[in-house]
Amino acid sequence: MEIRQLTPTYAVSPQIAPEEVAAIRAAGFTMIINNRPDAEIPADLRADAMRVAAEAAGLTYVVNPVIGGAITMENVAQQRAAIDAATGPILAYCASGNRSSIVWALANAGREPTNALITTPARWGYNLEPFRATIDQLATG
Repeated sequence: MEIRQLTPTYAVSPQIAPEEVAAIRAAGFTMIINNRPDAEIPADLRADAMRVAAEAAGLTYVVNPVIGGAITMENVAQQRAAIDAATGPILAYCASGNRSSIVWALANAGREPTNALITTPARWGYNLEPFRATIDQLATG
């Protein structure tokens, strides 16, 4: 598991496994957001299995499956609602952390400067530059 801290309260990660959830809790996270559709992964890593592990560890677990290249405004609204409802640090995961970074940036459009929303994930190799116009549009909308 490789946790990539975007902000003090939001981190992303590639796919996690149920046996890693206790370490996620020990690291101080209070919520896990699953941004990976079940169709991409084996049964032992799907949302139901991960929910059981997360809730057993006392973590809030949110499922917001994001399809690569097809992020919806519903995904953005669900991510924003989860971020707003969190009582502590969040770990969001997908296949690589990229989709979790993109949906984070879109969910925070208008809350943070666009440049910060693009350069913060870039430290971890995530290129959000193609989303600049969408972030700007959401910030003014």
